[in-house]
Amino acid sequence: MIDGPASHAVALPAPPLRVYISHYAGVCAEGLAPVTHAGLPSRHAHLIISFGEPIELLRSPDGGQQPGCFRALVSGLHDSPALVRMNSRVHLVHVFLTPLGVRAILGVSNSALTSRVVELSDVWARRASHLVERLWSGASWGARFAELDEAFSRALQPAVVPAAVVWAWRQLATTSGGRPISALAREIGWSRSHFTDRFIAAFGVGPKTAARIFRFERACRALKTDPRRVADVAYSSGYYDQAHMTREWQALAGCSPRQWIARELPFLQDYELSFREDEHR
Repeated sequence: MIDGPASHAVALPAPPLRVYISHYAGVCAEGLAPVTHAGLPSRHAHLIISFGEPIELLRSPDGGQQPGCFRALVSGLHDSPALVRMNSRVHLVHVFLTPLGVRAILGVSNSALTSRVVELSDVWARRASHLVERLWSGASWGARFAELDEAFSRALQPAVVPAAVVWAWRQLATTSGGRPISALAREIGWSRSHFTDRFIAAFGVGPKTAARIFRFERACRALKTDPRRVADVAYSSGYYDQAHMTREWQALAGCSPRQWIARELPFLQDYELSFREDEHR
């Protein structure tokens, strides 16, 4: 176990894993004010392992899933917020998986995790408890990240994903959702409906949903830089106007942009917004 009342670290995975994992983060902090935190939609699936109190999920993005507590959770892509209770002590490792990494490392489809939160043991069986034990005994964040590299490298079984849909995902990612879906389908040579079906089969969400998430991420980063310029952020992020961004924010974050700035922005860590897999290849 790492000594000290507070520590924080962020690292990239080993180079062979970077197609599948964006980055690692480790957090250990005490004396925090308990708060309800919104888990925002993002381009990543998440693996979070808590070494302290279990993670208390108050509401899943899937409205049909019951609340629960998790020691090691996996959450898939989603287009509505999750609500999590944060206690006064946080001690965890957070792995940001790309959609390609969900099947290649965890061995399940993105569709199986879309809008859901599950225990790591549900998808990794006994390997989950072994990994948690090894991480718990790590003497530093660096040692823990090395354990993750080793475990994920052993588990890695790259899946075949159509190159066309991977290309389309990256087009949407690098343009923050700015490419028209019909144009992408036309460039690939598929009908829009066939393109959407293949995209969902690969990533668990449709291209329109992915575009909304990428646009939302861009706006989040812009608001973190300058939270006073909501209208300017709306236009620069690709929304028609501020009203359009507000409607999208209500759907994706469960509140208005100004409410998000007041409630969530003070607690948002840089590593939650600043790392994008297209920037680290």
